[in-house]
Amino acid sequence: MIQIFPLKKLPLIKEGDNVAACIIKTAKDEGVTVQTGDVIVIAQKIVSKAEGGIVRLKAVTPSPMAEEIAKTTGKDPRHVEVILQETDKIIRRKDAHLIVQTRHGFVCANAGVDRSNVEDPDSITILPVDPDHSAHLIREDIRRLTGANVGVIISDTFGRAWRIGQVNVAIGVDGLRPVIDYRGQKDMFGYVLNVTQMAVADELASAAELVMRKSDGIPVAVVRGFEYDPSHGSAKELIRPEEEDLFR
Repeated sequence: MIQIFPLKKLPLIKEGDNVAACIIKTAKDEGVTVQTGDVIVIAQKIVSKAEGGIVRLKAVTPSPMAEEIAKTTGKDPRHVEVILQETDKIIRRKDAHLIVQTRHGFVCANAGVDRSNVEDPDSITILPVDPDHSAHLIREDIRRLTGANVGVIISDTFGRAWRIGQVNVAIGVDGLRPVIDYRGQKDMFGYVLNVTQMAVADELASAAELVMRKSDGIPVAVVRGFEYDPSHGSAKELIRPEEEDLFR
């Protein structure tokens, strides 16, 4: 049986805070003992804050391109400039929508640059520089503090090309394989599976969002009961190669 425990009383994270230590203390205060085999799902926002991934708009000078895009999107041109700085390639521009490929390789809206759940109205957050490495450091800290060998997923909210609405997905992973590959195995009727690869890290991130709820300010959940093979996975395994991307 899979159980998901939200950590509801995590303090507001500031630059320099140890995210793992805050998680373990909050879990203990809420009666949740982190155990080997748990998967800790952490909202990207608090990782970015702890790592100093906060940009103050008053320090940003928009480029001519940012000014031009701002006219059609209605966004603050300084906000657009930060998006462009985090962008490797613009995929689509239409009305207020700006879909880009980040320097990490993620295809998402606005390069993950966001002002939600940021205390300072003049500030926005950017994605962690290396979310997999961030997940690894948090996992190692949790093991040092508790002795528990866990999986760690850093999640963010993405839209989907074929579907209405957003879901949480994994942008950083450590301690578990993010994809289970069933290709070559047989289904219950003996047919060989040729394309089935399950994005379990995304599934866990989305399941955790059911109790985290962005509007409720719950940035961490502990998932228990999901069986996985501990390993050093990477969210990069979830990125579809451009030559296989039918939407470009």
